[in-house]
Amino acid sequence: MKNFINMLRNKRGASAAEYALILAIIGAVIAIAALGLADSIGSAMNDTASCIADPVSSNTKC
Repeated sequence: MKNFINMLRNKRGASAAEYALILAIIGAVIAIAALGLADSIGSAMNDTASCIADPVSSNTKC
């Protein structure tokens, strides 16, 4: 326990564990954002594909 407290008080810079934690948090945020935007991106891609395939008769705004 004493080593853990000393590690928390150490102000010499971030250790590898702290960098790993920061990367894990950033990765989780990116994953959550990707899941949240998946439907919107998929819909935009489908609209673009239908405009390319048939720009005159597609129901979307080309």
